[in-house]
Amino acid sequence: MKVLTKMLPVAALFAVTTFAQGPFGVLTSATPPDTATVVANKVQRLTSLLTLTTAQATQATTIFTNSLNAAAPIETALSGYHTSLQAAVKTNSTSVIDNLSAQIGTAHGQITALRNKADAAFYALLTTDQKAKLDAANNGFGGGGRGHR
Repeated sequence: MKVLTKMLPVAALFAVTTFAQGPFGVLTSATPPDTATVVANKVQRLTSLLTLTTAQATQATTIFTNSLNAAAPIETALSGYHTSLQAAVKTNSTSVIDNLSAQIGTAHGQITALRNKADAAFYALLTTDQKAKLDAANNGFGGGGRGHR
């Protein structure tokens, strides 16, 4: 029992530090990065992985920036749908829940399409060797709607 008592604070500390981190490490800000930063980081990772040329990196920046900018109003609407859905749940308004759920599904589909179309446009820029490297690194490329990889 004494061992358990001594281990409990350590386990609690571990849990707190683990949950204080986001999926990509320690969260340093509650504000998400801007589009330019997100795209620059992605293009930098892809350049390191695939040895992109300057022209490819420039084209990739344009492709991914356009994709994120096109998704932004959909994501804003999606946030509103979720807020309205919470209110509909509290009022037990099943027809509103059905309607909002359908709108949420449509919005997710639109975002998935935008992201995967951007991935397809980027993939088309690559040489055969770069495609092979990307395929090996991602266990296949595209699909799934997992967001910008």
